[in-house]
Amino acid sequence: MMNAVRVKLSTMMFLEFFVWGAWFVTTSTYLSNTLKFDGTQVAAVYGAVAIAAVVSPFFVGMVADRFFATERILAILHLIGGALLWWMSTIHSFTSFYVVVILYALTYMPTLALTSSISFDNMEDSARDFPKIRVLGTIGWIVAGVAIGLLHLEATAVPLQLAAVASIALGLFDVVLPHTPPHAAGKQLSVRDVLGLDALSLMKDRSFAAFIIGSFLLCIPLQFYYTFANPFLIDSGMTAAAAKMTLGQFFEIFFMLLLPVLLVRMGVKKILMMGMAAWAVRYLAFAYGNVGSLVWLLYLGIVLHGLCYDFFFVTGQIYADQRASAKIRAAAQGFYTLITQGLGLLVGSWVSGHVVDMYSRTTPAGTVVHDWHAIWLVPATMAVVVLVLFLAFFRGQPAPAEAEAVTAQAV
Repeated sequence: MMNAVRVKLSTMMFLEFFVWGAWFVTTSTYLSNTLKFDGTQVAAVYGAVAIAAVVSPFFVGMVADRFFATERILAILHLIGGALLWWMSTIHSFTSFYVVVILYALTYMPTLALTSSISFDNMEDSARDFPKIRVLGTIGWIVAGVAIGLLHLEATAVPLQLAAVASIALGLFDVVLPHTPPHAAGKQLSVRDVLGLDALSLMKDRSFAAFIIGSFLLCIPLQFYYTFANPFLIDSGMTAAAAKMTLGQFFEIFFMLLLPVLLVRMGVKKILMMGMAAWAVRYLAFAYGNVGSLVWLLYLGIVLHGLCYDFFFVTGQIYADQRASAKIRAAAQGFYTLITQGLGLLVGSWVSGHVVDMYSRTTPAGTVVHDWHAIWLVPATMAVVVLVLFLAFFRGQPAPAEAEAVTAQAV
């Protein structure tokens, strides 16, 4: 891969995940503590993101594959998204906030698949090159979290405004990304394309089907972390929680750089299983940790993010890319985003909101008290069940004969 292309793709990933990290981690604290939304309402806001992920990836993936260059679609979506984020920062009612966050998510969620697609399109070896590009996204998330945490902005609207500015900057930068024309330009449009059935055909493979179903199920407990980890840590008495949560991203960098070698030496199945197991351990650590003598468990739950995310979701993107042909690459990434960031997180937002409200009570003084121990045991149990099912049904594939050459290049 040419250095100029690598720099452009890396910058794209940095800004892509800076935007997401700036608002996604701490907005639940802002909604709960400042706007006084209840658990179900907070979860509904995060569920709106999942609704958008259900609706948009197939459509945009189909458009990127057929009608418009990927970099142009990214530019338009990020510019519109920046304006909507700023609008969100001025809203105080649940109904209005909910409507606008859905509109914003419709612009942002497709970009997760499209940034991966444009990266895969411009690299020679996805298993070797993608982690090196994607790691800049992790760094972007870290920079956003550290800034917000150290400045004590978690309970304010400033993170939304910071994300808005970054989104507009990314939209302007997108126009200089490598030109990535649609692969299926000129092909007659059909109902099969509109419904994304080309990507669905991958489900005929038993292992791919098990992978997709496992990804969906794992995203249900995942939403507990995305929505409620920051409020939990703040309730526990941890200071600068958003900044300390970026320790997970620091470890994400470490594990991401190991992926090219580990995928070859261990294979996809073992890597995915390790990622699933880490989710269960993380939630158990949160359930039993405190800011006193067991504060190390809270930090363990945070730093495990690197293993949780890289070993399952980044590996999953690579696996989906390897199973798809070039003509349906964007659709395959969109399909994976639909199942994980869409359907999985949508169900997870409903489940997590109800579980949090179930184990919460309001004191006579009007303070909401959460039984976080009971709350975190629920996603821990879910993650263990998913791991067992995945172990039973996913066969994986042996490492290719030419893997040794890839290993040598990665090292």
